[in-house]
Amino acid sequence: MSNETIGDGKYVELTYKVIDQKSGAVLTQVEYPLGYVHGVNEILAPTVMAELEGKATGDVIEVPIDCNELYGPRDESLVIVEKTQDVPEEYREVGTAILMENDRGQTKTFLVTQADRRTVTIDGNNPLCGREVVFRLEILLVRDATDEEIAHGGKLEDGPDLDGVTAVPIE
Repeated sequence: MSNETIGDGKYVELTYKVIDQKSGAVLTQVEYPLGYVHGVNEILAPTVMAELEGKATGDVIEVPIDCNELYGPRDESLVIVEKTQDVPEEYREVGTAILMENDRGQTKTFLVTQADRRTVTIDGNNPLCGREVVFRLEILLVRDATDEEIAHGGKLEDGPDLDGVTAVPIE
């Protein structure tokens, strides 16, 4: 196991879960390692990034976050309940994201949070808004980043091996 610790210029791979403090439910989780160069790009909330400083491969940390500080309090004016027949069919499934635009041309993503025979509820609040959560992070790898990774902000992924593949024109 490496004794390198997270700091600027280090390549880090980690997984994490976001857990609701009240219910203990896992709200979201990243199962495949997330790779980034510390100090080059902030992939998580600044509070979480600060807590990663000085940690090493194999460390597991928990960072409590009050999402009101990140996203502000819930705004009930961003919750819209419509009759199902007034909502296009493609927007009637829970989890569907809808990009809406106001009369000033500003856009905001809303999420379908409830749908039944009679009504569809669409919410413009961030799903974590109003919650207190814990980010549980497991650090899988810490090493010096290469110059290419620093320039790219993370791991450089190889594309598919196309040796011997012939392009077919599309008509």
